[in-house]
Amino acid sequence: MTLEEKIAKDLVAAMKAKDDVALRSIRAIKSAILLLKTDGSGQAIDEAKEVQLLQKLVKTRQESYDIYTKNGREDLAVREKEEIDVIKKYLPAMLEGAELEEVLRKIVEETGATSAKDMGKVMGAANKQLAGKADGRAISEIVKKLLG
Repeated sequence: MTLEEKIAKDLVAAMKAKDDVALRSIRAIKSAILLLKTDGSGQAIDEAKEVQLLQKLVKTRQESYDIYTKNGREDLAVREKEEIDVIKKYLPAMLEGAELEEVLRKIVEETGATSAKDMGKVMGAANKQLAGKADGRAISEIVKKLLG
């Protein structure tokens, strides 16, 4: 089942349940998918693009959440956090902590990196291999630690 099919099914369920948070979030995802389909590129939406789209939606909401929290707008921050939680349900499980560090150790060994100068080479390989499976910021922090 594609993301679009899953979203359509969940949208109906959210409407029946009168779940405003899920409804708002799912509609945002559906809108983003529609925009991606009609962007004029003519490219099919594969699983990687779906994950990238969802990550972008989470990232923009996270940025808004941080701004609202910093400026004392808890009412708006709560809305963003609720939407983040719903959108994250559609993302694949992310690698974190020791599991992510182990994968990055292997990448460092494979690339032959020895110092911080080789960070670009490691980051390129890591981002390619872990696309959609780990947070870029977490990857960067662990790579710095491993090469530092």
